[in-house]
Amino acid sequence: MTLSPKKLLPFLAWFPLRGDTLKADFLAGLTVALVLVPQSMAYAQLAGLPPYYGLYAAFLPVMVAALWGSSHQLGTGPVAVASLLTASSLSPLAAPGSEQFVALAIMLALLVGIVQLTLGVFKLGVIVNFLSHPVIVGFTNAAAMIIGLSQVNKLIGVPMGRSEHFINDIWGVARQVGDTHPPTLAMGATAIVIMYVIRKKAPRLPGVLIAVAVTIIASWLLHFETNASGRVEQIADVELRTMVEKAAESSRKVEATNKALLEKATAAKAAHKTGGGLSVHGVNLDAEADIARIEVQTAEKEAADWKKFLRGIPVARGVDETGRTVAVYPAAKVPPEVKTDGAIFRIRGVGKDGFKLVGGGEVVGGIPEGLPSIGLPNVSWDMLGSLLAAAIVISLVGFMEAISIAKAIAAKTKQKIDPNQELIGQGLANLVGSFSQAFPVSGSFSRSAVNINAGAKTGMSSVFTGLLVLLTLLFLTPLLYHLPQAVLAAVIIMAVIGLINFGAVKHAWQANRHDGIASVVTFVATLAFAPHLDKGIMVGAGLAIVLYLYRTMTPRVAILGRHSDGTLRDARVHQLPASDVVTAVRFDGRLYFANVAFFEDAILDAVASNPEAPYLLVVADGINELDASGEEVIHHLVERLRGIGVVVLFSGLKKQVLDVMQATGLRALIGEKCIFATSDKALEKIYSRAENISDEDALRPVAG
Repeated sequence: MTLSPKKLLPFLAWFPLRGDTLKADFLAGLTVALVLVPQSMAYAQLAGLPPYYGLYAAFLPVMVAALWGSSHQLGTGPVAVASLLTASSLSPLAAPGSEQFVALAIMLALLVGIVQLTLGVFKLGVIVNFLSHPVIVGFTNAAAMIIGLSQVNKLIGVPMGRSEHFINDIWGVARQVGDTHPPTLAMGATAIVIMYVIRKKAPRLPGVLIAVAVTIIASWLLHFETNASGRVEQIADVELRTMVEKAAESSRKVEATNKALLEKATAAKAAHKTGGGLSVHGVNLDAEADIARIEVQTAEKEAADWKKFLRGIPVARGVDETGRTVAVYPAAKVPPEVKTDGAIFRIRGVGKDGFKLVGGGEVVGGIPEGLPSIGLPNVSWDMLGSLLAAAIVISLVGFMEAISIAKAIAAKTKQKIDPNQELIGQGLANLVGSFSQAFPVSGSFSRSAVNINAGAKTGMSSVFTGLLVLLTLLFLTPLLYHLPQAVLAAVIIMAVIGLINFGAVKHAWQANRHDGIASVVTFVATLAFAPHLDKGIMVGAGLAIVLYLYRTMTPRVAILGRHSDGTLRDARVHQLPASDVVTAVRFDGRLYFANVAFFEDAILDAVASNPEAPYLLVVADGINELDASGEEVIHHLVERLRGIGVVVLFSGLKKQVLDVMQATGLRALIGEKCIFATSDKALEKIYSRAENISDEDALRPVAG
């Protein structure tokens, strides 16, 4: 079988492009780029990466997803949920922002791309249905709240710890509210106000870009960033110097213990590989590695405590005529004769070469100019097992988000969406992104909405968006130096507010109580397991499947009776009397291994409750499937009931059910005379067979 060029290269369907289409796509691409540049930097920060990695993720992946996807208007790139899942998956494995963390994020994008591409090539897009809509709703609400809360510390200018329990981290931020840095809060609040007002009053304007531009200019004019550096010997106060020396020592201890742990773990793995799993030497090294791991945790806690303590001490610096640091004092102990620059600093980043004095707000800082390096990502086979589960979760959640957005857009554009082709597009985007230092990406609801509202006609708009990001990387990065970190936090908060939708949870509850339970449990589990969000969604998905199986294990069984209008109705609901001729039972659901015992009990109970009736009619219109277990139970029931003088008849059997009965010989056992197309024909035959029944009796309601 040969594939057509348009199947291999679906973007060929865009051509030839007319002038008006090209113009509309360019304007849409420009509009999306104005939103994407600041958003991508914010989402990189959310993922635990330096902000400029967001620009890398907004370059090639955006274009590749559009070229090989099926939706013409879907905007791909960094998104909130995938970014948070990236951070939560990698935080236990490496320090956010570190070289190892960056390498793992790129490797994670590679794995996500491989998983999505494999699913698409083998047309397994249907697997995403295992994540039901109520589960996604519960997860999205919880994730949006976690994302928003995770940015509060950047909004008020205080540090936030990272632990195994997100609630503890947020509580730690809440306890530092009194240390709020007013200029930082002002920058963040200004950005939020600008974006909110523009969204309400002039939604066509790029509110994110305007907020970023205004705050960058304000940051530059007001010298928002006021930083300096110092050395231990410049600290004039003996007590403060002792504290800084201890903090430096704790940092060196963390580095040394981490190095020792790596050596022990590597040696243990090598020993097990050569000597087997029960190698005495390997077991001893495992024990040493466990001890080293405890030492690392102790050292990291000690270092964190010292950093927190030093952050609480305001300091001032004595300067010479050129403004260089000559001495550092606690702010309350500066001698009157010492000349200072008038700024108050906090000591950060204590190391062997000195420390950093932070006196203003945090800004993005220097962004490397030029393109990301292109090449195969570094694959750590040791980490493959740790990342694979996270890659599968991000692949499914990301694709669910992307395909939902694509379908919503298609409802407006009337374009046909191919889920498997979309999987290929998203998979290639992440795969190519990993070759250009990108972290996992997905479809963005907000940017897709901007794209279609700006008049995008084809995926060429996303190609233009990627090219404009390329220009930003090449020429415009110096303009982003003074962008306050608080503004990036504000961008994220404003983006995720729209994801919080408790009405959808309520709607799921109203539609089906089990769906509502799955949605609520997913929401609670995601919050409880944070920062390990993958556990929350796995709990929700597992519960949804269990509840579905439970529903199918106990489908509705109705004992039927003849209503006054001649139709068969539920005897209990309509209070219809029983018949002494026939017991009619309707089974609503597939008959398979999980509910055959329930079916058997229901049939036998119905017969036992109406022992005078010589006939049993199974109204099978609702039975859509019959497996081997179901066939065996029917076989057993037919023989058993015949043994006590009850004839079993069937009506409304579907073709797929009759095919199973034919293949197994069950149809012959039941007999063609006992199989009817409709329940009316079955009842007509039953009454014509019944002996000693008067015309008056023939009109009596049939029930069971």
